[in-house]
Amino acid sequence: MAARRPQELPSSTPSFADLGLSAALIAPLARAGVTAPFPIQAVTLPDSLAGRDVLGRGRTGSGKTYAFVLPLLDRLARENKQRRPGRPRALILAPTRELATQIEATLVPLAKALSLRTVTIFGGVGAGPQITALRNGVDIVVACPGRLDDHVRNGHARLDAIEITVLDEADHMADLGFLPVVKRLLDQTPRTGQRMLFSATLDAAVDGLVRRFLNNPITHSVDSAKSPVVKMAHHVLHVRHDDRLAVLTDLTSAPGRTLVFTRTKRGAKALTRRLVAGGVPAVELHGDLAQGARTRNLNAFTEGSVQTLVATDIAARGIHVDDVALVIHADPPVEHKAYLHRSGRTARAGASGMVITLMTDSQVADVRQLTREAGIRPTTTRLGPGDPFLAELAPGERTFVNPPPTPERETMPRQRRTPGRRAPQPTRDAAPARAAKPARTGQGGQGQGQSTAGSRGGNAATFSSRSRVGRR
Repeated sequence: MAARRPQELPSSTPSFADLGLSAALIAPLARAGVTAPFPIQAVTLPDSLAGRDVLGRGRTGSGKTYAFVLPLLDRLARENKQRRPGRPRALILAPTRELATQIEATLVPLAKALSLRTVTIFGGVGAGPQITALRNGVDIVVACPGRLDDHVRNGHARLDAIEITVLDEADHMADLGFLPVVKRLLDQTPRTGQRMLFSATLDAAVDGLVRRFLNNPITHSVDSAKSPVVKMAHHVLHVRHDDRLAVLTDLTSAPGRTLVFTRTKRGAKALTRRLVAGGVPAVELHGDLAQGARTRNLNAFTEGSVQTLVATDIAARGIHVDDVALVIHADPPVEHKAYLHRSGRTARAGASGMVITLMTDSQVADVRQLTREAGIRPTTTRLGPGDPFLAELAPGERTFVNPPPTPERETMPRQRRTPGRRAPQPTRDAAPARAAKPARTGQGGQGQGQSTAGSRGGNAATFSSRSRVGRR
């Protein structure tokens, strides 16, 4: 049974120095604008810096990444051991590529300040650079379980020198079916090493990992799984099926970053194309995209060149983008945990945010049950396109951009064929240039038709022409 510590914070929040963090880390943190610990960091750092196994729970956006990155870096830097080829000293496991990339973005600037070397490992990209980095020696590996397991099986990495292991979003790993490979990897790390598990929820799926791999862990939970975020407002918009796209176009054309969730990959692609065709620059993020496209689209959203990202639940825990003003559930999620994680992309780190769920007549019972299980009491409003209340939810002047025209493909004039003779073929130099293939962002494309798909036992409308429930 995990030991528990009182979670009350002192009246004045302690500084990083008060918690025992080394000055070598405090300086680069300050340069990044991080000058005071969040509650999850303040309660866990004394134990994690002391080498204790830690089981930490805090809602999404509460600062869990720094809560495990800082003690990991601090302990590795203090021991200052020599790197060995293929034998890293610390391991951070994450369920998705996006989450691994976000952890890397937090980790690398601090690691460089301490002269520690890192590598990020996941599938969908070439294995060569990862293998080379492992061969050259790294201190820290940030990895998705599947690709790391491949490298271990092929002899490119050994985990017998791991001193610190972190599992981030372990419950999501369980949801995705990764627990067998996670257990296989953890079995290869030394039992004497420190292990930390952080998640937004600590449910039954995580209990087996805790009992098997954590040694008398200290449990820290700074809020309830259903604790409302004070600065997050929740609204349900009751709309006609045929009005959903017009309402979404109105909301996403307002100033500020907007993250729109659909249930399926096909739905994300179709909705992105419809928004772009309606004058709203948007990019998509889902599992059907190649890793390069996923990275480009997420960077465009993060850097602000595109203000709307349409995503499946792959982004519900996998992205940390500041200043997301609005989260829209275009398709209500199947279960309440997904609702909480999706919604947690806004109102992060003390900022305010708005969460809107679109609900059609056939979804009323499902959405009521969903919000009840999530512990949310939203404001429900029946409206249609052009309703003034939309401007209250997403204020500001609407901006529309003409979508780029789809280039027409040049064709060669048809030549009359003589029976028994092959038509002459154009030379390579004379061949017409093909039009560029439209990007997966949906720019210039036409929307697909809408239909209905089952949800929670009901008939829930989605933005997919042939939805497959459960695909991400």
